[in-house]
Parts: sequence; structure tokens; C-alpha cells
Amino acid sequence: MHSLLSILIWLPVVGAVLALMTGGDKNANIARVISCLVAIANLLLCIPLYLGFDSSSYAMQFREDHLWVPAYQIHYALGVDGISLAMIILTNFTGLLVILAGCNAIKIKVSQNMAAFLIMQGMMIGVFAATDAILFYVFWEGMLIPMYLSIGMWGSTNRSYASIKFFLYTFLGSILMLIALLYLYNQTTVFEIQKFYGLKLDLHIQKFLFFAFFLAFAVKVPMFPVHTWLPDAHTEAPSGGSVVLAALMLKLGIYGFLRFTMPIVPEASAELAWIMVLLSLIAIVYIGLIAIVQTDMKKLIAYSSIAHMGFATLGCFMVYEIIRHTGTYRDAYMSLEGAVIQMISHAFGSGAMFLGVGIMADRYFNHSRLIKDYGGLANRMPIFAAFFMLFAMSNVGLPGTAGFVGEFMVIMSAFQAHFWIAFIASSTLILAASYTLWMYKRVFFGPVKSEHVEVMQDINWIEITNYILLAAGVFFLGLYPEPVLNVLHATVGHLLDQSLPAAMGEVK
Repeated sequence: MHSLLSILIWLPVVGAVLALMTGGDKNANIARVISCLVAIANLLLCIPLYLGFDSSSYAMQFREDHLWVPAYQIHYALGVDGISLAMIILTNFTGLLVILAGCNAIKIKVSQNMAAFLIMQGMMIGVFAATDAILFYVFWEGMLIPMYLSIGMWGSTNRSYASIKFFLYTFLGSILMLIALLYLYNQTTVFEIQKFYGLKLDLHIQKFLFFAFFLAFAVKVPMFPVHTWLPDAHTEAPSGGSVVLAALMLKLGIYGFLRFTMPIVPEASAELAWIMVLLSLIAIVYIGLIAIVQTDMKKLIAYSSIAHMGFATLGCFMVYEIIRHTGTYRDAYMSLEGAVIQMISHAFGSGAMFLGVGIMADRYFNHSRLIKDYGGLANRMPIFAAFFMLFAMSNVGLPGTAGFVGEFMVIMSAFQAHFWIAFIASSTLILAASYTLWMYKRVFFGPVKSEHVEVMQDINWIEITNYILLAAGVFFLGLYPEPVLNVLHATVGHLLDQSLPAAMGEVK
């Protein structure tokens, strides 16, 4: 059991090597089978991880610790708490969906494609499991390479520009994070992340560290105004790449705020929380308005992802306003847990919609993603239209679907602190309905306008399997989020204790 996290990280990497060893596309089916088996095995390994996790404890569990670089006290150290457990299970679930989708959609360089996604999956699990700062940074940078290759090799027409822009934005932001980690090492002489918590730092130093972490994590979320790489990356990436971006990579930024920014620099986080709240509200409203005018379906869903992630950052940093105004932890708990639930629910709804756009583009003669090229698609693809409607409703935040729970928790807790912040945030319910349902109406309803739509076939059994799994996630989280909240509760409580400055932390 003590090596379970290492197996989860390195089994996909071994699977990637085996997939590459199958050779060219003449053995593509062998690469597909190997990749599917590895993805299924990794997801099944999450069962003992979940069952063996003690949800009443906030301590890191399933710990592994081996000295890696003795001269600098760098350890290969792994462990999970409630938040990282939820993210690791989500990563493995999404990884299986992406591999299944790739089996159907990718026709050239199949083994390389499967290998890229398996390595990316292993690196992301490493990010969520690392308890050593340098190990975290290695995994954080390591996952950029397969994503860069995925966009650059299997993307659409403008893929070179999009892949380079994605890499430069995310890499340059991360350099400042490394400088911040080195500064913290000089203060503690260790790289263990939890040893950075509670460190007595001058407020000016805290503010420097806050902005260093902010640039690394805000680019990844992405927050306004460093969001411009995402629509390009989403638009040019293959559908599997878009799913990984939407379902997992955007969550890494929020995870970084929760793991580093809030507990390491609590005074700076409390003082500068208004900046984060303001940028989150701009993302929710302004980016939502931009989404309405998009003509490309992928760009529309990409902009909606930025707006939905604005909810997650709002939930994280509203805790300071909530404690100031209410003096109780109950609403702060709800805000932080709502942010994590929003991260998970967005993966189901947005990931499924990106898969859907990929399914449509693959069947259209010139792979068009433009809304105007479709119309009446429900007449030709009724099963697909029904599934897509469910995921569109989750994206809108319909009660009973996953998309509702996180947004409701964040808005409810924000109302306790500041009416106008909650009011502006809740405008997303109208904006999301506007752009999502208007797109759905133009693509699926009305007469069939194009002879190319007339010949499109409904989804096959692999695509139906993917959508059944995603629909199960949407309904499970929407109707019964309790198992996820139980896992999060103790960890969120400990995070609040670490993240609130001493003057605030006395209030319970």
C-alpha cells in the first residue's frame, strides 16, 4: 500500500513506453489495447486508494519518502490529503475517457498519441501527490512537454502557433514559482511543502511570494488577463487534448493556490484577496459575454471554461471576506468545498462538450467547428443530441446536475459576506444559459441545412460508453455529492487553519 501512489504515477509511463515499442501504425491496435488496459488498471487502483483513505484525518496519507538529492535535502516524497485524492481519482477517470476517445479519433501516429497522453496522466498524478516542492516542480514542468507535442502534432491548422503560445505562457509563469520555492528553501533548509506552512515571513516578502505564485498558477487556471493562450490551445488541440486541458490542467492552478499560496503566505493572501475576487468576477462576467459572440464551438466552450474557473478562484479567496464579515467557519468551509466541487463538475460538463465537438468535427467533411455549418443535427444524431443536451445543462448549472452544486455553494457562502459580489457572480447562471443553449439550438435544432449534416452517422459504442461514464459522473455529483464532501471536509478545515492569518484564525 505504501507504493500505491508510485504505481499510479509510473504505471502510465511504463504503458507509454510499451505503446511506443509497438512500432508504427501497422500495430496501432496493439498500442490501443495496451493504453486502454493501463488506463483501466490505473482507475481500478483508485478503489483501494479511496477505501483506504481516512476521511476524518487531515494528515497526508499513503506516504512515501526517499532521499533523492542528499546535498540539497530533495526527497522523492508523496502523499495525499482529501483534495489531492479527489483530483487523482478525477485524473484517472478522465485519462480513461481520453484514451477511449483517442482509440476512435486518432488515425495517424497512434502509438505516439497514446504515449503522450499516458505520460501526461502520470505527470499530473505526480503533481497532485508530491509533498516535496522540487518534485512538485519537476512533475509540473514535465506534463507541459506531452501537451505541447499533442497540440503540435495532432492539432488543427494553426497548431504550431497555439502549441508554442501554450508552452511559453505556462513555462514563463512557472519560473517565478521556482524562485519562490528556492527562497522558502533558504528559510527552512528543506523542500517539504508542509514545512513552509506557518513560516514567519515579513509582509513585504509574503507579497513578493504571493505574486510569484500568482503568475504561475493564474496562467494555468487561466485567470483574466493571462487567459489568452487557452482559446488558441483549445481550438487547435485534438479533442483528447482539449478534454485534458479543460478537465485537468486548468485545475492545477486552483490546486496550486490551495497547496501553496493560501497556507504559505496567509497575511498577503488576506490583504490581496480583493484582487483575486475582482479578477474572478471579471472572468465570470466579461469572459461570459465574450463566449456569447463566438462562432467556433470549441472557442465558445473554452471561454466558458475560463468563466467557470472564475467561480473556483472566487470560492477560494472569498473565505477571507467571509471570515471578516461573519466570523464563522461554516460559510468558509462551504466556499472552499464549493470551489473544489466546481473543479470536479466542470471536468465532466466541459470535457464532455469538447468530446462532442470533436465527434461532430470528425464526421463533417472539412472538420468544421463553426456553428453556422450545422443545424438540424438532432434529426441525424438523436442519441448524441440527447447526451449533449445533458452536458449542456450541466454547463448551465441546472439543479440535479454536477454543474449546479459547486456554483450554488460558492454563491450561497458569498451572500453571507457581500451581497453584490454574490449578485454579480450569480449572473453566470444567465450568461451560461445564453451562450450554451443558443449554441445548442443553432447546431441541433431546426431544418437540416447542409447535405454534409444529412450524411452524418450517430455515435458508435465507444463514444456511447464514454458518454455513459460522463453522464454517471454528472448525475452522481449533482444528486449525491456527500462522498466527495466527506473526503474534503477534514482537509479543508486544516487548510483554513493554515490559511487564515493569526488575527482572523482566532474567530471560530
